[in-house]
Amino acid sequence: MAPVDRTLWQKIIEQVVSTGGNLILPWFTQLEPISLDHGLLEIQVPSPRELEYCQRHAARLFTEAAQAATGRLISAVFLTAATAAEDDDTPNPADAVALPPAARGLLPDYTFESFVTGACNRLAHAACVAVGENPGKAYNPLFIHGSSGLGKTHLLHAVGHRLAAANPDISILLLSCETFVNHFIDAVERGQLHEFRYRYRHADVLVIDDVQFLTDREQTQEEFFHTFNTLYQAQKQIILTSDRGPSEIQGLEERLISRFNWGLVARMDRPCYETRVAIIRRKARLRNIELPEDVVCFIAGSIDSNIRELEGAITKVAILAQVNERRIDLSLAEEALGIRDVDPSRREVTMDGIIKAVMARYNVRQSDLQSKRRSRSVAFPRQVCMYLARTLTRHSLEEIGGYLGGRDHTTVLHAYRTIDTQATENKELHVTLDLLAQEIRASVTSADKPAVR
Repeated sequence: MAPVDRTLWQKIIEQVVSTGGNLILPWFTQLEPISLDHGLLEIQVPSPRELEYCQRHAARLFTEAAQAATGRLISAVFLTAATAAEDDDTPNPADAVALPPAARGLLPDYTFESFVTGACNRLAHAACVAVGENPGKAYNPLFIHGSSGLGKTHLLHAVGHRLAAANPDISILLLSCETFVNHFIDAVERGQLHEFRYRYRHADVLVIDDVQFLTDREQTQEEFFHTFNTLYQAQKQIILTSDRGPSEIQGLEERLISRFNWGLVARMDRPCYETRVAIIRRKARLRNIELPEDVVCFIAGSIDSNIRELEGAITKVAILAQVNERRIDLSLAEEALGIRDVDPSRREVTMDGIIKAVMARYNVRQSDLQSKRRSRSVAFPRQVCMYLARTLTRHSLEEIGGYLGGRDHTTVLHAYRTIDTQATENKELHVTLDLLAQEIRASVTSADKPAVR
């Protein structure tokens, strides 16, 4: 068994960091090379859960990285500590995750204590806490929607942990909609619909992630409709998530849309700068990673899309520091995120960019936005400016108010909350805000490109 040269492992990890994207997860820092023999790179993973992930999603990533680093045909395989030590198929009891029966399948890191709240997710978080304390009565059903990577799945597992802690015997079914669909198809093919219905209709809590996958599946929608009714009438808790609101899911039966709207519908948005900073600090602290403040601010200013990408950025920085035995600093962070040799000031959204975009959209003058005028035609665009500034920049409330006529922080906060509430209720405004944000980001990106002569 030939050990893996440390320099080679560094090159492989650097390649993984540069190409891995969202496949990179926090526990990648715990991966260890075991051997490289006869074209086979063996890598040790922490536990069977991580082993399954690597076999499904990361084998190609590490194989291609190893081939790029060595210039040879190499295949990456993953082993747990038990299989690496014993080299047989005998399961090791120490590898099993000790969880109570009701909590089996819940991710241990996804708790309310590790969730960072902000204006972007406060309603969804509060609703989940209420459900965790009073299932079947507080908000039933609870429907949470938002783009990928904003923390919807985290909240689902957090509710599961809270319920399981209060009642270890509670029956919790937490699964993806795709899994539900596959279970139903399998039950139909095997003639086991009775067992399928008993399993799902006798749960105390049914949690379905990514319910938009019910789209255009008529038989599955029919089955889910009756399952929903049975649980609801028995006052059993139902929690659903989707990447869009119930009424925006195309191909979904009207009767299901109606039922999804019965309880509380909570939207989650992209985190603002302050929330991103808090998330990075919390995630780093949970992993015992010391990030200097300038690195925290750099990551928060560079990534504004979702929490999953923030976690990936922290992991990339930590992995590079670990394999290269370097301390974490701004230079290392720039290298890890691939944003080196770019003027940071040009990457950031500016107040001027926001004001110009709003002026063009609502046909107002900058002097109007900075004036004391309170007519609807001026006040509303001004509030939109404040909302976008709060969402897209790292400016404080006072700084945002200073750009817009010297208004105080309470005015800016009120404007943000007003627009946020209206966007939740008004789909057209929600779309307009997204388009404005895209335009503003695009203008920053285009500013980085050299002019064509």
